[in-house]
Amino acid sequence: MAILRFRTYWEEDESIYRDVAIRHTHTFFDLHEAILKSYEFDNKHKATFYRSNDSWQRGREISLEKYDKPYAAEPLIMSDVVINTEVKGPNQKFIYEYDFNKNWHFMVELINVDKDENKKLTYPCCIRTEGIAPSQYGTKGLVDKRLAEMEEKYDLQPEALRDGFAEENEDGETTSDADDMAEETDESNDGF
Repeated sequence: MAILRFRTYWEEDESIYRDVAIRHTHTFFDLHEAILKSYEFDNKHKATFYRSNDSWQRGREISLEKYDKPYAAEPLIMSDVVINTEVKGPNQKFIYEYDFNKNWHFMVELINVDKDENKKLTYPCCIRTEGIAPSQYGTKGLVDKRLAEMEEKYDLQPEALRDGFAEENEDGETTSDADDMAEETDESNDGF
């Protein structure tokens, strides 16, 4: 059974990509889910593939479902279209569009065909990641476990960042907790 390896580039930055391995008998719906999983996106929005050429021009649409929009030709439905029926050459290209409001675009290119499958893998699967995936809904990683690990590794906790540093007052003079305590004590004695 042939295994197709597709490289999926994020349109905004080609240094960010994912390699997805999939059987030639899987459908475009399986490829759609594998791409979303590899970029850590949810599966809540509209999506479509376009058959493409070497110039990345849009061709026949392979859609998740038929949407209320004008079509030049009736779209194919992802769950009905087996991938090998649309692969016409060794460097076949597709454009993948996800979430029509945010307009996530990915360039999908066939980069390899293996005759034998790896028994250790469950297809479809992501076999290579390069670069940090864009965040689907804004900033990514603010509460991510990787950030917590980095804070712990480099001791970036707020109290640790203050150690060894003093604050400055309006005159640019450094103050510390000990100075503040001394001033409070002096005020209560009124200098006597």
